Amino acid sequence: MAMWQWGLLALGILWALQSLGVWYQMRHYSDVMKGITSKYNDGFVGAGNVRGRFGKGVIVLILVTPDLAVQRFLVMSGRSVFAKFKRREEFEGSSLNALRTDPVMTGLGEPNVAKAAERAIEQIDKARAEPKRPGLIGIKPVNA
Repeated sequence: MAMWQWGLLALGILWALQSLGVWYQMRHYSDVMKGITSKYNDGFVGAGNVRGRFGKGVIVLILVTPDLAVQRFLVMSGRSVFAKFKRREEFEGSSLNALRTDPVMTGLGEPNVAKAAERAIEQIDKARAEPKRPGLIGIKPVNA
C-alpha cells in the first residue's frame, strides 16, 4: 500500500475510536440522568456545560427540591471521554439562592465549574417559570 493509503486507514481507525468514546460518554451521561430522575421524582434538574478549547470541559448537574434546596450537585470535568460525574457534597443541602452567592460559584475557585453551574441554575429558573401542563413539557404541537 502507498503511504497515503496507510494515512487514510489510520485516520479511519482514529475516527472509529473517537466515535466509540463519544458513545461511551453519552451512555454514561444518560445513565446518570435516568438514575437521578428515577430516584428523585419531584423538584427540578438543571444541566449546564462549558466547553474547553484547550482546557477541560465541564458539565454540571444540579437537582433541587420543590422548596429549592440542593439535593445533588454533580460535576463531570476532564479532557477525555472517560471522565465521570463526581458529587460535590459541600453544596448539597444549601438553598439555591445560597448557591448563587457562594464564592466558589462566582468564579473565584474554578471558573468553568462556576459558569456551568450558572447555566444549570438558569435552566432550573426557566423550568420553574413554566406553567404546569399535562403531558410532556417542551414539545410544541403542530398547527394543522
